[in-house]
Amino acid sequence: MLLRLPGTYPAQGDTRLLTRTLVELDLAGGRDVLDVCTGGGALALAAARAGARRVTAIDLSMRSVLTARANAVLAGVTVDVRRGDLFAPVRGRRFDLVVANPPYVPAATDRLPRHRPGRSWDGGTDGRAVLDRICDDVHRVLAPGGHLLLTQSVLADAERTVERVTAAGLRAQVVARAPEPFGPVMRRRAELLRARGLLRPGQDHEELVVIRAELPAAVEAPRVA
Repeated sequence: MLLRLPGTYPAQGDTRLLTRTLVELDLAGGRDVLDVCTGGGALALAAARAGARRVTAIDLSMRSVLTARANAVLAGVTVDVRRGDLFAPVRGRRFDLVVANPPYVPAATDRLPRHRPGRSWDGGTDGRAVLDRICDDVHRVLAPGGHLLLTQSVLADAERTVERVTAAGLRAQVVARAPEPFGPVMRRRAELLRARGLLRPGQDHEELVVIRAELPAAVEAPRVA
């Protein structure tokens, strides 16, 4: 159980799926890990417990930052929690693993909320306002041979995520899937999403995926005899 201040994203099915995948793939042990869009810090804590050498977590929300810091103290692990916009607080650093559970729920508008709980899930009209930024920029904070683990709904086009990170120079694939019953947000948006053709009539669940992407290690130039 995690401490959660009001307005902080609660750990749900997407968090659990990404945590389980992180542990099963054993990507955190002995590595420098970055958790962006950390919320209450669940993934950062999971990485620390999995033996990460160092864990840094980032969120735009001060409430989330305070919550993640408190949860790290309560869990007895060390996490450097910073406030900021995605990778900005760690510009110039490189990590072996980046984990991300970003906002991805398609919304009625592209205007993202800033001071309301909806900032934790609203992803613009196609759900990709934050996803695309992560896809385009994650290579700047990954060490050669480093990995990205990202979770999202297929309603925000998981294939596009694979294509986008591939275009940025990473090798990517979906490595985990799980059905997720609609929560309150999705139930409120069901009619909007049906009108866009994203949901079937009567559909009451979505599919969550985890995408794994790897930045190839630098290839050493052949020596000239």
